[in-house]
Amino acid sequence: MLGLFKDSPVIGKASAIIKVSSNQLFNFIGNDLMTNYPRWSPEVKEFEKLTDGPVKLGTICRQVRIDQGNRSESTFKVNVFNEGSRICFEGISNPYRCDYVIESINPADSRITFTFELLSLDLHVRPFEKLVRIAVQDGTERTVHNIKKLIEAEQTKAN
Repeated sequence: MLGLFKDSPVIGKASAIIKVSSNQLFNFIGNDLMTNYPRWSPEVKEFEKLTDGPVKLGTICRQVRIDQGNRSESTFKVNVFNEGSRICFEGISNPYRCDYVIESINPADSRITFTFELLSLDLHVRPFEKLVRIAVQDGTERTVHNIKKLIEAEQTKAN
């Protein structure tokens, strides 16, 4: 009974093999975040960097999203920036985490694993937790699919 009101995170995770090098994939997601994030996540309607310089550890961004008709605004901070292998950001204004892990399979192929964590649910949303879990998982799968589609299309054009 004590665990009934425990606030457990809602986690979605998806991965895919992408036909680009790990450095190209990291550049697309990490170094070129400001350009590409709204492309792979079309729910993002406004996106701006609040800190100066290139995207790096400590960069803070603000976004406005429209998810399933609901408008939300949040700020997040890049809390991991490992060139070529991982970028992770965590919500400052809202309790969430987005983690993109990139692994080299061979010189021409990489694996991306994207994990989205909603670290807590508002009390009024908890009765709908199962639906939230489904939506979060669908969103992670869509994100990975969109990244794969965009970067592989660019790779095909370049060749």
